Amino acid sequence: MPINEDRPFLAVSIAVLTVSDTRTEADDRSGDTLVERLTAAGHTLADRAIVKDDADAIEAKLRAWIDDPNIDCVITTGGTGVTGRDVTPEALDRVCEKKIPGFGELFRWISFQKIGTSTIQSRADAGVAAGTYLFVLPGSTGACKDGWDEILVHQLDYRFTPCNFVELMPRLQEK
Repeated sequence: MPINEDRPFLAVSIAVLTVSDTRTEADDRSGDTLVERLTAAGHTLADRAIVKDDADAIEAKLRAWIDDPNIDCVITTGGTGVTGRDVTPEALDRVCEKKIPGFGELFRWISFQKIGTSTIQSRADAGVAAGTYLFVLPGSTGACKDGWDEILVHQLDYRFTPCNFVELMPRLQEK
């Protein structure tokens, strides 16, 4: 995938949200994976939190970060399955102004290459709200690696061509 070295790298300010009823800061491997990868790529960790699998709590955290002018992007991990407690996509729907359906489609295509038809259980998703990108990944470290390494590392790099999410940031709130 082409990187245009004539363009400068622009660091994105990213918040990481882990959605889990059981994980803590001490054992949040998926959150750790995302933080390690985004900082290694040169981006800024704006904030990090863990919330329970509760749509209201997830929505509240998303809204707080969307309202924060210092946060460009939110990546969540967890709560994307089909069980009763998996409600992250529903919380995303509550705050999202525009969906990015290709993100979930591409994520599942990449995941299918690795885990086969089990990827059908993932409801990975993405969207934009008030100029903030929102990406919803499954809770496994493998899913976080795939989402970052195969999609987000490129789309959150201004140098990636022919197009990327970063170059659209100044235009996200156009009317």
